[in-house]
Amino acid sequence: MEKISIKNGRLIDPRQDIDAALDLHLADGRVAAIGKAPDGFADARLIDASERIVCPGLVDLSARLPGLEGELAAAVAGGVTTVVCPPDTRPPLDEPGLVERLVRRAADAGLARLLPVGALTASLKGEALAELDTLARAGCVAFSQGRVALVDMQVLMRAMQYAATYGYAIWLRPQDRHLAGEGIAHDGEVASRLGLPGIPAAAETVAIAGALELARTTGVRLHLSNLSTAGGVTLVRRAREDGLSVTCDVGIHHLHLTEMDIGYFDSAARFAPPLRAQRDREALSAAAVDGLAAICSDHTPIDEDGKQLPFGEAEAGATGLELLLPLTLKWADGAGLSLTKALARITSDPAAILGLPLGQLAVGAAADVTIFDPLAQWTLNANALKSDGKSTPFNGCGMQGKVTMTLVGGRVVFGG
Repeated sequence: MEKISIKNGRLIDPRQDIDAALDLHLADGRVAAIGKAPDGFADARLIDASERIVCPGLVDLSARLPGLEGELAAAVAGGVTTVVCPPDTRPPLDEPGLVERLVRRAADAGLARLLPVGALTASLKGEALAELDTLARAGCVAFSQGRVALVDMQVLMRAMQYAATYGYAIWLRPQDRHLAGEGIAHDGEVASRLGLPGIPAAAETVAIAGALELARTTGVRLHLSNLSTAGGVTLVRRAREDGLSVTCDVGIHHLHLTEMDIGYFDSAARFAPPLRAQRDREALSAAAVDGLAAICSDHTPIDEDGKQLPFGEAEAGATGLELLLPLTLKWADGAGLSLTKALARITSDPAAILGLPLGQLAVGAAADVTIFDPLAQWTLNANALKSDGKSTPFNGCGMQGKVTMTLVGGRVVFGG
């Protein structure tokens, strides 16, 4: 593998608290040195990063990949070098063979790293536990139900007890199925005005409260995905103060949008969990600002047939992998957050949740690197995105910050 020197850039590594004009040297797929090259280091390739930011590759905690190779290409185009895939695929990731094939296909594509989350229960039916041990050996980094609610709390407690015994993490998208019912929008003024069935904030907070109590009892490592409510943030904050091993993330769209963005039945603004009230958005933003929550893309590629429907029939979600960086930069600018801390939320913070030595550029770390122009201004044309899913509520909006090159394991995989 060729030796590479990335010079003249502004190197930012939140994990090491580095923000300086430093060169980066890569060899054998790893970081060889920062600043001065090692003695005898002869680079086979020089990358000029003048007027660019050089940072760790982005780590995305939630991205759905129905067309694997195409979505991994979208990932590296967005500077995302590690993608975590939820288990509610078709078929669900409840068998080691399925996980191994998925990981092998991703490796063969030679783009972003893929980390699968295994199914918590067989077929995600919420009854019998999946074979967590064999799934872990096949490459699963945690276990979850994805968007499929687990109704039986006794099953959840058994799963937590088992996971705590063997050191596995359980990830949950907190939503009480009975309280959510057939709701499709936040239970607030917009849903009432449009006549849409609502999902109350209590659907999330009740689910979180139950999960936290079981986590307190079992000692499991618990991660709560895609928080959407102010009440949920408060519960997680208190649990952390009480010493519970609990982490959380928020989808980037929920840091920008509220229920008001549904407008007049705009299906591009249908999400799961739904976009909520302004006070919820503000609480989620505060959680991301102070580091309580990491940020994910919640990438859900949906084709035109899935979105060009009445709001209640349209599929929930939006493309996000290629927009995670510019939307994070835009949010951070509005929130008054430094560039280093903003990058932490999409690099070192999610890596810490995974418990893996990713999202950093320490000597010896994997040479996963994102290079971007922080001043590049461009208008989003959804049709130009590499993802097969073009639906985004930000189509036609101005963006700032554009990835110019991405390296994974010391190989240039985008912008070569």
